[in-house]
Amino acid sequence: MNIIDAELVLRLQKDEVSAFDNLYWKYHQAVYRNIFKFVKDAGATEDILQEVFTRLWEKRQDIQSDQSVAGWLFVISFNLSVNYVRKKLREQDLHKKLLVLDTEDERALDRKNIDEEQFSLLEQAIAMLSPKKRTIVTRCKLEGKTYDEVAHELNISRNTVKEHLSEAMIKLNDYMQRHGDHKYIFLLLLFLNYQGPSH
Repeated sequence: MNIIDAELVLRLQKDEVSAFDNLYWKYHQAVYRNIFKFVKDAGATEDILQEVFTRLWEKRQDIQSDQSVAGWLFVISFNLSVNYVRKKLREQDLHKKLLVLDTEDERALDRKNIDEEQFSLLEQAIAMLSPKKRTIVTRCKLEGKTYDEVAHELNISRNTVKEHLSEAMIKLNDYMQRHGDHKYIFLLLLFLNYQGPSH
């Protein structure tokens, strides 16, 4: 977690609403994009977004000072999005597909969600990256920043950001496929591989 986020979490745990507001305005657009890309419904996305930040407030005491808030929000939004899609599949009786998944893959959705407090696999995978790649993945994927924003912050070219991110995603995909539940991790990789804002 960066220093600013760490300070905000400490204030959040002291029930400071202003700290919550700061985290909301910092991350809500990135969280919205991740959710919408998966559920493809604006109304549902708004509802899930609200639930994500409701949980942030409710579970504020559980977040560790060295834990990534962006990563925590990412995982919560992933879990809620999967739950929404699973519910829609049941309502529509579409049991043979979820995006490009087959029936067996859909049943895998009934397995336990990623632990909200200990999303260790994702953190471990990111920790294996070089410092620069780790920074770029965190800012582009978890914080939802554009290539141009990250390039400006790191004083490198936009193409360099894209190259580092592409290489990092290959390493993350490989690590998570080797260490996670293949069928469930596939869904998480849909989130990670989403290009997001590139302009």
